[in-house]
Parts: sequence; C-alpha cells; structure tokens
Amino acid sequence: MSSPNILFLMTDQMQARVLEPDNPCGTPNLDRLAAGGVRFRRAYTPNASCSPARASLMTGLLPHNHGVLFVEHTVETDQARLRTPYLHWADQLAAVGYDTGYFGKWHVERSNNLSRFGWQAQGALLDNPDWDAASFSLERHLDGPPGYRPNRFYGVCDLPAGQRGMGQKTDAALAYLDAVLAASAPWCCFVSFTEPHDPFYCHQDAFARYDVDSIPLQPSVRHDLRGQPNLYKRAAQVWRGWTDREHREAAACYYASISEIDRQFGRLLDRVERAGQLENTIVVMTSDHGELLGAHGLYCKNVGAFEEVYNIPLVMAGPGVIAAVSDARVGLQDVGQTLLQLVGAQPLEDIDGSSFAHLLASPHDTSACRQGFAEYYGGRYLLTQRILWDGDWKFVHNGFDYDELYNLAADPFEMNNLAQDPAHADRIQAMTRHMWSVAVESGDHSLANTHDPPLRIAAAGPDPVVRQSSIDRYTCSSLMQSSALVKRQLTVDAGRRVRLQP
Repeated sequence: MSSPNILFLMTDQMQARVLEPDNPCGTPNLDRLAAGGVRFRRAYTPNASCSPARASLMTGLLPHNHGVLFVEHTVETDQARLRTPYLHWADQLAAVGYDTGYFGKWHVERSNNLSRFGWQAQGALLDNPDWDAASFSLERHLDGPPGYRPNRFYGVCDLPAGQRGMGQKTDAALAYLDAVLAASAPWCCFVSFTEPHDPFYCHQDAFARYDVDSIPLQPSVRHDLRGQPNLYKRAAQVWRGWTDREHREAAACYYASISEIDRQFGRLLDRVERAGQLENTIVVMTSDHGELLGAHGLYCKNVGAFEEVYNIPLVMAGPGVIAAVSDARVGLQDVGQTLLQLVGAQPLEDIDGSSFAHLLASPHDTSACRQGFAEYYGGRYLLTQRILWDGDWKFVHNGFDYDELYNLAADPFEMNNLAQDPAHADRIQAMTRHMWSVAVESGDHSLANTHDPPLRIAAAGPDPVVRQSSIDRYTCSSLMQSSALVKRQLTVDAGRRVRLQP
C-alpha cells in the first residue's frame, strides 16, 4: 500500500464540547468520523487566538518561539511576524513526494504565499460571502458603549452555505481532490473554514433544525465571576443585559453554523470514499481555539482562560487508528509531528511539539499524557497568561491580576477559583514552579528572566533552585526527564531561542 493520504479539516473558534454525545449540536458526518477514529477529549490549543495557534500548528513551536504573538492583521507590520528559518510540516511532506493543497483561511502570517511553506496548490483563501445580497429573518447587533460601532453578532439569512465562504472553499478543495485522486502520488489536502467564528450566521434551513427554546444555557451563564480576574468582569459587561432567549438564539446560530460545516466536510469525506481511498487516508479534524458561547456571561475568546476556549475538538482517523475516546492531553503544536511520523517523513527538528502517534493505536495509554501548556499575550489589549494542566488540575498565571486554580473534575465549569485558598498554597507553589520549568526548557527567556522587583508577582520565581526536582515535559511523548534536564546547559541560539544541550 502507498503512503497514506492526509485530509485535514479545520474550523475557527469551535468548542470541543459540541462533539460530546449529549451536546445539542448536530454533526452527523463528524460523528461518523469520530466513530471510526480517536476523539481526544482533552486536546488543547497553545494559544487562544487565531494566528498564534495556527502558526503553532504549522511549525510545532510555541508562540514565543515562532514569533506570532497576536492576530497578524491587528498590529503593525513589523509585529507578529513568523520566524521563517523553521520548517513547516508541509515542507517535510513535499520533500517525500506528497502533492499538497491548502484551501481556505490561512491567517498564519502576512504574505499569503503558502508555497513558501510547502503548500503547492492553494485557493479560496479569502471569503466572498456577499452579505449585501442576503436578507435576514433574525439578526442581533451589539451596541454601546457610546463611540463603539454596532457589531453584528448572530443572525439567520437566506444565503445558502454553498454560496458563502465555506461552500467556496469546499468547491475549491473538491476540484483539487478530483485531480490528486486520479494521480499516483500521495496527497495532503487542508481545508480551513472561517466559521463558526463570530458573527454566528447561518442559513434559515440550518437554523430551523434547532428548537431555540429547548437549547440548554451554559451552566455558568449567570456566574458573577466572583474570585476571578476583574478583567473578565469588565469584558462580560457587553452581554450583561442579555435575556435567556438571546443566549439561546446565539447558541442556535452557532450550532447551525457548525451543522453547515459538518455538511461541507461530509462532501469532502464522501468524495474520498467514492474514490476508494478513504481507508488509506489519515483524516484530521480540529480547530484553532474554542468559543465561550455564553459561559461566565462571555462570548468569543481573548478574555478568560476557560476550557470553552482552550479545549479544542480533535479527531483523527485512518489506517492503523482504532476507534476510541481518549483522555490524553495533547496539543495543537503536536499534530504536525504526529502526521510526519505516521507517513514516515522526516520529523521537524528543535520544536516544542512532539508526536503522539502511539496514542492512535493505544488511545487509553494516557499515563504520560497528563500535562499541557499554553500561553497568551492578549490582542489589541496586551496581557500575559500562562496556563498549565496537570491531570484534573488547571493553573492560570495572570500577569495582570491574581492567578487562578481549578479542579476540573470537581468544578468542570470553572466557577470556583481556588488560587487564594490557603489549603492549596502548596499546589500553587508546585504548579508555578512547573510553569517556570516549561518557560526555561522551551526558551521563553524573556519571561524566565523575570527577576526585577516590580515583576515578582508569581507565587515562586524562575530561579532553578526553586524548580521541581522531578519535571515531566508538557507534551506527552517526550523522553526528557528532570534528572537529565537539570544537568543540561542553556544556550541561546541567535538571540531567539534557548535550546537545551546535553
């Protein structure tokens, strides 16, 4: 059998929870995909913003190493620029004879010249929804405070999905598939949608499938954010006056948009299956980050380090992959390295991510996959956050307010911040030290060199003498152990990265 093909399906701002069996969102094609592969319930994004997360997916690097810290179009042209010496996983695929094509939202860097990064064919990078040609039976804008422009937030229109951006991207990808399915070379087709990113718009037929009044509210929708950072409370003011009906309408539009996505993804899966190549195709479905969808009275992302944002959908199916639901903690930065191992291509070198290919055959072997790490730099309003998961515990270091600590098993909706509870002081110390170990190991030297008096806001500092004596790496398949780590010498590579040398 030839090298496996790759069909990569990606959304923007999709909650992982929509794939849970009890979620009201209808996704029959994704359910079919998950039923034949591994669905990772604890997959996470390394950054809660589009460009940093997508750059991490492509390079295997954490944002502080690839240099895209913000959404690339929101800052000056000399900021949020991708550091190009590092290869992308598509480069490695092309090097071993893969035909590669990318269709849809890129948003990784500014040039939109994807051939620089291993993508030989590209199309439909920009949306052309032609909203002026649509009429709306339901539309909600956000207004105020004075001086802010009205913001479209959700709506129901008469413009079918096939005539909007997702349909255009699917059509372009199908044309590419028609060519590569008839050829002999292995192929990688990447299809990236802008939806279900806000504003949540959908066609009236998709919306009609949902009974708005029966859609459950987010359990924390009326949470007063007591004990959590004040910035979260300020951001929630935008939706403070919303009624339960408005929250349900927004959710219905969001779910209906995902149902439209599901149908388009189904067209792609069906085309590969009709060609008789689905059994030799690795299919990946994921998103760059999640969506709050009313949790804690908030929407979108950017403000709030909650699971609704950082927990992303991740399904992988294909040859050698068994059907299961896995609780392994894996990150978006690990996906590319995993694909390269699965197809026998050369791995990316000197990256932060690592392959979890072994989990596709043994998805319940999660003993070494308990931890995760993410970082956030804000957007337009700048701030610093570092997030560490360790089993059921989640720690958020906030550089702008007090920290957060949650037990996700006892408090899955993160309504009880334990960071100020003296009973958890030892855990806060340990997780803070673990956070610093990741910063040091991954070369986040700006943060790890934080010793100035006004910046000593963490529960423990980054000096090696307070680091844990036993540190597991934050990605599940690394062989690094603390005893070796402590002996390694830190060196600076071209002023960009701190690399660990034996």
